[in-house]
Amino acid sequence: MTDVHDFVAVGLGPFNLGLACLTDPLRETDGVSGVFLEARDRFDWHPGMLLDDATLQVPFLADLVTMADPTSRWSFLNYLKQQGHLYPFYIRESFYPLRREYDDYCRWAAERLDTIRFGQRVVAVEHDRGTYRTTTSTGETLHSLRLVLGIGTSPCIPAPLRHLGGLALHSADYLAHKAALQQQRTITIVGSGQSAAEIYHDLLSEAPDHDYDLVWLTRSPRFFPMEYTKLTLEMTSPEYGAYHRALPVETRDRLAREQRHLFKGISGDLVDAIFDLHYQQRATGVGPRTTLLTNTEVRDARSTGAGHELDLVHLETGESFGLTTDGLVLATGYAATAPDFLDGVRDRIRFDERGRYDVAADYSVDVAGGEIFVQNAEEHTHSLLAPDLGMGAYRNSVIIAAMLGREVYPVEKRIAVQTFGVPDHLRRSPASPASPAGAGR
Repeated sequence: MTDVHDFVAVGLGPFNLGLACLTDPLRETDGVSGVFLEARDRFDWHPGMLLDDATLQVPFLADLVTMADPTSRWSFLNYLKQQGHLYPFYIRESFYPLRREYDDYCRWAAERLDTIRFGQRVVAVEHDRGTYRTTTSTGETLHSLRLVLGIGTSPCIPAPLRHLGGLALHSADYLAHKAALQQQRTITIVGSGQSAAEIYHDLLSEAPDHDYDLVWLTRSPRFFPMEYTKLTLEMTSPEYGAYHRALPVETRDRLAREQRHLFKGISGDLVDAIFDLHYQQRATGVGPRTTLLTNTEVRDARSTGAGHELDLVHLETGESFGLTTDGLVLATGYAATAPDFLDGVRDRIRFDERGRYDVAADYSVDVAGGEIFVQNAEEHTHSLLAPDLGMGAYRNSVIIAAMLGREVYPVEKRIAVQTFGVPDHLRRSPASPASPAGAGR
């Protein structure tokens, strides 16, 4: 008889790994059966951006489990204790783990969970007699009642830059090509978020030891720092997610553009560090040989024998100009897409009029409801909560509750000081039509 699992989870980023940790004790208490499939041979979290001094932009409490279950053995603090690092972390007095440290923490958890199967790339999913049949590249077939899609997002490259040859790469591949970049005469970084800033700072700090000019350009009107005040942080709350999801599609899409600096900006400390590094190099006479450009959009690009030629326009002055660069790093973000292996069940998935997942409040996207769930593919419906590491445990608590029909981990309904939308106690009934003059006398 074929075993039917409660769910099969595809992909192993931090969010599905958190689900693996939170469902681990439920195997014994609730008989939950789940399998996690990952194409890679081990856990790797943005390996191209694991710079030595880079930290998370969220506190250590935003680990795989703590915000759902502070007593879990899979917490970051337990990882530190097991590694003998808890007291050094305590003495360091910083809430923000190193990115390499967080990656190692996730690998520590992944290597100890026997529900994870590495080297299993999913090639097809079909629906057959009430179950989902998932086939992997090794020929293995698994049957499950539900799917959880946590394949993550893919590098997003603007259309004018997609067909460049030579040394043109996305920031996801930065470290693998850093040495080659530093052999060039000119390196250009495109983008304005944290990744662009980290790469710029990294290359600028080592520029005196090499012979390159450094250019950083963005179409944003300035190098936005990420807003990190407490009332803004409340936008990563269950209330804001519910409010955002109820808005019209056009309003949600507009907010997605307007709110980018709230979670895709640069940390204030890094902005200051970049300025201080400029000042230091200028004062010591070792540089900087660098150009920073805002309000600059790439309209066209081509690779030539001299490198890459970029056709640019200044968005405020309207002036067209150009730039030739040898190396090009595109810190242009990531986007979620529906993978090809879902073609066999596409008719069972809800999509909006723009071809994106139509994600329900419980993160399900299937027409029946409660069968196919997504992780970090719902920014257009649930707002900036989608990629936020701190909300991963909350989303997993909701998904687990939807699968089991009860809240194993308490799901917070209200945590914010402020109210999003119109509060019930201030709502008014429609005004009555004005009474004719003299009526009632």
